[in-house]
Amino acid sequence: MEKVKMGPQTLVYPTPALLVGANVEGKANFMTVAWAGVACSEPPMVSVAIRHVRYTLRGMNENGTFSVNVPSTHQAKEVDYCGIVSGAKVDKVKVCGFKVFYGKLETAPMVHQCPVNLECKIEHTLDLGSHILVVGKIEEVYVSGNCFSGQHPDAKKIMPLIWTMLPDNVYQGLGEEVGKAFKIGLELK
Repeated sequence: MEKVKMGPQTLVYPTPALLVGANVEGKANFMTVAWAGVACSEPPMVSVAIRHVRYTLRGMNENGTFSVNVPSTHQAKEVDYCGIVSGAKVDKVKVCGFKVFYGKLETAPMVHQCPVNLECKIEHTLDLGSHILVVGKIEEVYVSGNCFSGQHPDAKKIMPLIWTMLPDNVYQGLGEEVGKAFKIGLELK
């Protein structure tokens, strides 16, 4: 099959649909972020790319902390809302009915309804152009008790929300299992 050149674009599939939280002037606020990922395992760090004008970024810089909340597929409506409305104009916590909690950092609000919450302290920022890349050291992780299989969090129970931009621009859940990691590739040896 022939390849079609499309020019430089951010076509990485899928992207997570996450809620990043920060206190802005003492009030919890959450925004939707899709450009995010694991940045380091030791120490554990995560990165989020955020436009400079975002209200939530103001709170992240104000406190040096933020949260990354992994919503389930059941929270698509709230996640979408947090991406299309500014917290400078609306109390998203109230509209979405979020139950907010805080951990040991005390300034990184987290959404109780999200099955996974990462409490982070800002370690690095990098101005990349349209976005600033914020790297946070994960200080604590909280997982809903009903999202475990044995002693480990289970993605099938977490049901993380993902976003695919083109061609449909939709939220969806994980697809079917296609093989065991670190095993299926051994068939090529």
